[in-house]
Amino acid sequence: MPRFAHSAEFAAPVQELFAWHERPGSLERLLPPWRPLRLVSRGGIRTGDTAAFELGSGPLRVPLLVSYRDFEAGRRFASEQVSGPFAHWRHERVFRGEGAAGSVLEERIDCALPGPAAWLPGGVLERALARDAAFRERRLHDDLARHARAGAPAQRIAITGATGLIGRALADFLTSGGHRVLRFVRRAARRADEIAWDPARGVLEPRSLEGLDAVVHLAGESIAGARWTAAQKRRIRDSRVQSTRLLADALARLARPPRVWLSASALGIYGDRADAPLDESSALGNDFLAGVCRDWEAAAAPAAAAGIRVVHPRIGIVLAAHGGALAPMLLQFRACAGGPVGSGAQYLSWISLDDAVGALHHLLFADAVQGPVNLAAPAPLSSREFAAVLGRVLRRPARLALPAAAVSLLLGEMGRALLLGSARLVPARLRDSGFRWLQPQLEGALRAELGLAK
Repeated sequence: MPRFAHSAEFAAPVQELFAWHERPGSLERLLPPWRPLRLVSRGGIRTGDTAAFELGSGPLRVPLLVSYRDFEAGRRFASEQVSGPFAHWRHERVFRGEGAAGSVLEERIDCALPGPAAWLPGGVLERALARDAAFRERRLHDDLARHARAGAPAQRIAITGATGLIGRALADFLTSGGHRVLRFVRRAARRADEIAWDPARGVLEPRSLEGLDAVVHLAGESIAGARWTAAQKRRIRDSRVQSTRLLADALARLARPPRVWLSASALGIYGDRADAPLDESSALGNDFLAGVCRDWEAAAAPAAAAGIRVVHPRIGIVLAAHGGALAPMLLQFRACAGGPVGSGAQYLSWISLDDAVGALHHLLFADAVQGPVNLAAPAPLSSREFAAVLGRVLRRPARLALPAAAVSLLLGEMGRALLLGSARLVPARLRDSGFRWLQPQLEGALRAELGLAK
């Protein structure tokens, strides 16, 4: 039965370190993104509370139920498997102060694999536990540091698109940091932290927005969900413009409007621009996506006219192990079928999911910033360079190019815009406002997201 121990120091008082673990979103933030482990439901961490997971993917999902034990406020708690794939699992956390403003977290794990799996070569499970513990230490250190830099009191922040890739991660980050997050839902609100709306029907009760400190608007039809028929293009545009206009009008009429509204946009606003560096002052494009993004941003004008600080994060390609653009790339490259797309010369302006979340959090409190902000890493790469880095990280070849003609045949206008178009974003306003990237280079971002050391 492996017994694993890990100790880490943090530049935060022990009370804050323990409180972080008690808040909603903390458990989600500590799940390694490369593990096929999904949180289904959770309570707290006090003795008797439970958390339910699914381990695996597709039809091979296995339920895992853990129960919390030995809770001592500010000092310790433990979780134990009630039912699941392990023969035994117990994970104990012990907290202690280190001086006036420091703390130490000690983790102890006792576990055993079932049946034949117990005979895996020595060290396999221990290395996996060490890899996960290193991720938890890094994630906790980075999250605490970002919240400390903001230095903001608890805020009431509403998020549209809170079930999407970015929205879900942002909500977990904010709630674990002590903020209260309200989620927009397209049904009747069932809880105090839900706001009912229906953008297609123009339904939103302005009174439900009173007293908010901030709003983050991320909702919109996926641009990569289906071929771009006339009907699909209409859904892409309407889902963004109608929802933004509805929100803008409601926010502008409030007696107590929020101090800031982050209303998302995208890199597509610049169109296909080859290798030209594009900062926030660059000319805009004139293709379908550029037109959508222009109308999307313009729809927020009533809120800006009412005195609300409106920011338009022009979001690049977000890299996450479990979704977005990276997930299908991983399947392709792991099957030794990866490589550049088309000529390979087109630029991909990417950003890690963790930095996308950090940038949105930064913009919530960067009071001098308004208008468009390029949300991308400072090192965009060509498709050829991107493929080479991904292949190196995965230890797979990256030479099987996907011809432009095949992209056009298989995906039509959508493929030409998303896979063959080029936008070389320069995140000038983000940089100048003092934002700190955790993963400014692609290789580091991929290794952090996939848990792969050099």
